[in-house]
Amino acid sequence: MIAAGVKGMTKILIKNGEIITADDNNEIIYGDLLIENDCITQIAPQIDAYHVDQVIEARGKTVIPGFIQTHIHLCQTIFRGQADDMELLDWLKRRIWPLEAAHDEESNYYSAMLGLGELIQGGTTTIVDMETVHHTDAAFQAIAASGIRALSGKVMMDYGDETPLLLQENTDDSVQESVDLLEKWHDFDNGRIKYAFSPRFVISCSEALLTQVRDLSAHYGVHIHSHAAESSGEIEIVRNRTGMRNVTYLDYLGLASERLILAHCIWLDDEEKSIIKDRRVKVSHAPGSNLKLASGIADVPEMMNQGAKVSLGADGAPCNNNLNMLNEMRLAAGIHKPAHGAAAMNAQTVFRMATIEGAKAIGMEDEIGSLEVGKKADLSILDMNDFHVFPSYDVDPVSRIVYAAAASDVETTIINGKVIMKNREIKNIDKNIVLKEADKSIKRLMRRMPHIQYVYNEDK
Repeated sequence: MIAAGVKGMTKILIKNGEIITADDNNEIIYGDLLIENDCITQIAPQIDAYHVDQVIEARGKTVIPGFIQTHIHLCQTIFRGQADDMELLDWLKRRIWPLEAAHDEESNYYSAMLGLGELIQGGTTTIVDMETVHHTDAAFQAIAASGIRALSGKVMMDYGDETPLLLQENTDDSVQESVDLLEKWHDFDNGRIKYAFSPRFVISCSEALLTQVRDLSAHYGVHIHSHAAESSGEIEIVRNRTGMRNVTYLDYLGLASERLILAHCIWLDDEEKSIIKDRRVKVSHAPGSNLKLASGIADVPEMMNQGAKVSLGADGAPCNNNLNMLNEMRLAAGIHKPAHGAAAMNAQTVFRMATIEGAKAIGMEDEIGSLEVGKKADLSILDMNDFHVFPSYDVDPVSRIVYAAAASDVETTIINGKVIMKNREIKNIDKNIVLKEADKSIKRLMRRMPHIQYVYNEDK
């Protein structure tokens, strides 16, 4: 029995919903869900609305855990459409790195806000975000204001001669700025925001930087977020420099651990797959980005069959070109079937990758990722009463979401017990201002970009 009327406690009751829990039994409950402050305190066929501050009617609607995207670049959202139809290394050197170097504090803030608005509208409640070299504090300000749950960190780049000069860091300065940001933002708002050290990838990081990141991650008990084995060209560059493949080299340096989140992991050999499994490294699968950049298709079914923990992320807006977890689920379910069979990567598997497996990737599976009593109230309500998701009769509710639903079906998003979006209206983000300032910002950056000095070798 739940005590009613506790002073200072906010209660939200969601009534009459189809509640997809994503718990260990994949239970679906038809009824009510009670939120008190930031936690779920009761799920039952019927809960008394007495002494409840707000009732959200969900009859005919579906309540799901908030999506957890484990690889995002908020700093790139305003680059959407600026680097289409290019492969990874050209995409980085010709467009993305110069644009990141052109960023100022205001442009990074509105790039983050633009991405956050899209994420929240699509039912994403938690992200693992990698920023650019400079102006990361502005992105943290946006994250804090939006209400989303996040792990984020400034990107670290202290090696290589093919990046813009403005992105080439001194090792000690990169480490110190990262630590300063960690000490300011880690555990902000009772842990809603956390810090993750973010060395971009082996190509742009010195061994000295990577070993310091290893030690600092262990000292502070925080995650490391990086890229690995995204393209075959990247593999050759790393092998020529180190004599090893990417994941093997990271393991050699001692970075491979349960705190390491690696995006992509497409071009792995058997040794690297074993390292990921044995060291409990987390993999973020980004099928939309991998297809658009022609990077390849990660062998996710094999990794998962071997026991690796794999979650989902949309990556950045200029390589996708959206931040829509529903698209990522549909792609993740579809692209592996030709090689592994129609039953591979079924709807339930992919839905769990987008929810509870994402929580496991960031070590928060006891707090988020499923709808269970005692967990944080991070959830979305979908209204799937429309042409594209009907008929609903005798159709598995999870399959409806994975194979048919759209981001526009997300009606309400609740994060940390707060209603962040209701009836498609986001409470903490002024849409008109963000859209206007995003356009102004990319226009300013495009004018600045030709003056950014960077080295590019046509033969590489």
